[in-house]
Amino acid sequence: MRVSSGFDSGAIEVVQTIAPTSGGAIELAIRRDDTSDPACDFRQWFHFRVQGSRGEARILRLGNASACTYPQGWEGYQAVASFDREHWTRVPTRLVDGALEITHAGTHETVWYAYFEPYSWERHMALIGRAGRTHGVAIEDLGSTVDGRDIDLVRVGDLRTARHQVWVIARQHPGETMAEWFVEGLLDRLLDPSDALARALRTECVFNIVPNMNPDGAVRGNLRANAAGANLNREWMAPDALRSPEVLAVRQRMQQTGVDLFLDVHGDEALPWVFVAGSEMLPGFTAEQERLQALFTTRFCEATPDFQTRHGYPSGKYSADSLRLASKWVGHTFGCLSLTLEMPFKDNADWPDPSVGWNGARSRRLGAAALDPIRAACLARAGAGR
Repeated sequence: MRVSSGFDSGAIEVVQTIAPTSGGAIELAIRRDDTSDPACDFRQWFHFRVQGSRGEARILRLGNASACTYPQGWEGYQAVASFDREHWTRVPTRLVDGALEITHAGTHETVWYAYFEPYSWERHMALIGRAGRTHGVAIEDLGSTVDGRDIDLVRVGDLRTARHQVWVIARQHPGETMAEWFVEGLLDRLLDPSDALARALRTECVFNIVPNMNPDGAVRGNLRANAAGANLNREWMAPDALRSPEVLAVRQRMQQTGVDLFLDVHGDEALPWVFVAGSEMLPGFTAEQERLQALFTTRFCEATPDFQTRHGYPSGKYSADSLRLASKWVGHTFGCLSLTLEMPFKDNADWPDPSVGWNGARSRRLGAAALDPIRAACLARAGAGR
């Protein structure tokens, strides 16, 4: 039996693959983020392949689960597995004495396992290529990452008629792959010529979309860090050209275009719901921002039952970090509606699906549904004379 992770977003440490008895455990460990900074100790993401296992039922034991960055994320969690890298399902997983144990059925010769359904760099490039073929879409290269990869910006909208600059960014934390699935759904609907709401939005707004803020971390198989070890969502106050060029490039482009509405798309390890976090903890938070935030959440609830407002972060959770975070810096700098959107790694507790949990397809549908509250908030901003 062979366990490997030498591929796009692969990450695992092999402790022992030869189990003492048939049906015994394969001993593994969750690897820390792959960065040049030895002090960077984020660890949660895993993605690996098991070969030569047909007919052998075993336990895959990730022995250091309790020492990961978000140990509360394992409560009620089920890993995902695929035989073809296209269809991912949840598989039996339990936490035992600080170790995460995944039951491996051995029904196929090769099986891939992951923390969440991966979103590959190849799929990212295909998304960029598909969007770039569409009339009215511009693909901008904002610069290079630490490892030299492109920072892609997709711009959609009619500059002659648009009154609003909408910014959507995803995967500041590269292991939160549901964020790019969300962007794919949003972008595909926005570019659908038969969708009347999308056509209206392309006339009224310019969408500035960064599907992957952290390409290096995504390819390296990191949970939160870029190649230099930076948590990009703590770099917005003073991004550095060497440590966080990704944030610096996007921030500079924002300052050129302005921002009227901003979404920073993420995944939460522990909470099994979809929700947003706003900027109400900032001293300069205005009544207008509060009004638009309430409108956005109301319309999002109407657009899809997958979104809710009962559960989420306490309003003061990020007070200490404040303007170091993207949505707080943008909301403060531009005085606009600025939100962090969170999706679960587990399942949506309100609408559970035991087979797949929360997955890429559900994230895509949520992204498509997000166009409804985005338009409502933009129209309300226009109605206020802005």
